[in-house]
Amino acid sequence: MWKGMSRRHSLLEPLDKRPAKNSKLLRLTASGGPVFSRADFADPFTDVTAKAGVAGGGWSVSAGFFDYDNDSHLDLFVTRYMEWDTKHSKACGGAWRTYCPPAEFPATTNLLYRNRGDVKKGRALGVAFADYDDGFMDVFVANDGMQQYLFHNNGNGTFTECGLESGAALSADGKPLSGMGTVFQDYDNDGKPDVLVTVLPREIYGLYHNDGAGLFTARSLETGLGTLTAGSSGWGIGLEDFDDDGWKDLLVAQSHVLENVEAIDQSLHYLEPPLLALNQNGRFERADSGITIPVAGPGLAFGDLNNDGWMDAVLTVLGGHPLVLMNHGGKRHWLTITLRGTRSNRDGLGARVRVNGQTRFATTGGSYLSSNDKRLHFGLGDANTATAEIWWPSGTRQTVKDVRADQFLEIREPEQS
Repeated sequence: MWKGMSRRHSLLEPLDKRPAKNSKLLRLTASGGPVFSRADFADPFTDVTAKAGVAGGGWSVSAGFFDYDNDSHLDLFVTRYMEWDTKHSKACGGAWRTYCPPAEFPATTNLLYRNRGDVKKGRALGVAFADYDDGFMDVFVANDGMQQYLFHNNGNGTFTECGLESGAALSADGKPLSGMGTVFQDYDNDGKPDVLVTVLPREIYGLYHNDGAGLFTARSLETGLGTLTAGSSGWGIGLEDFDDDGWKDLLVAQSHVLENVEAIDQSLHYLEPPLLALNQNGRFERADSGITIPVAGPGLAFGDLNNDGWMDAVLTVLGGHPLVLMNHGGKRHWLTITLRGTRSNRDGLGARVRVNGQTRFATTGGSYLSSNDKRLHFGLGDANTATAEIWWPSGTRQTVKDVRADQFLEIREPEQS
């Protein structure tokens, strides 16, 4: 299905080489906090971190934009890993020198810009967004070596962390996860967003099924993730319909955190190939990705790079060049939607879109240390036409019928509800 290739220079050819006026680029550093740059045509990149008020400092990791108060302006969530600096670094492991587990250092707060409510400390790595109950975007945070966080949007500018009571904080047997990357989308086509979390080996990637009414159930074993992931470390992750059959498949960047792990435990491997698992009516089965090269792959971003209707991916490699994974495609049909908000934010981030029984939430966030194509891709299987339903952040509901398959469609939000 995939063809891997490494490039030394330009990885992606943008659709429009001129950046939109006042478009933004967020770059995260490991120890100095987020760097926020503004791109415009005359001056390609200008550091406006301090001016924008986002110079939070600390060990920032993942970030994403979402409109948490539905005011049409995108807000920013930044995960931070722990309280650490070079002056307080140390080694662990005894006979085998290893990185220290996160519990050796104090937890720290995440950053939500524009939120003046409560703060909650964690050891956060990944973040993803979706509305799981009431029309306002909620936040899932993957924490390392502790409970996972689910921040419920109260709709009044504040959030309530409810991971434990919702059932999305621990494994099925009540243990904390080494949460790394995460995705917040609907894997079983019931219209409700579910959560997947990548973890270290000897654990199982977490899958929390959205049961409705604000409750989640751990279903890692029932969906096949036990067999697929118990011996692997996962990082970047995505749910995308790679074979266009109408079911979202799983692609995961994998590699152990310790370079010397094979000397410690010969059953584990530092370098691993990415995992591709096709979705068979809600159960994941390993598939041949065509990528046999084991790598240390943390970041994984998704999009249709060559605009052929088949989802591709870019895998970052520690100590090497990124891999561009091109999907060879097939004969099934597809539809890719670009949202244009009028009353909602310009890109329609936070919208819920349903096409022929498959639901996606409009977001560029998720995975790990990555940002994804804002367009929404839907596999249509053998269908030649589609009906698209959009629930905009403004509250407007829109239906577009008799849409021809195999096209890139722009849908503009009605000016009036």
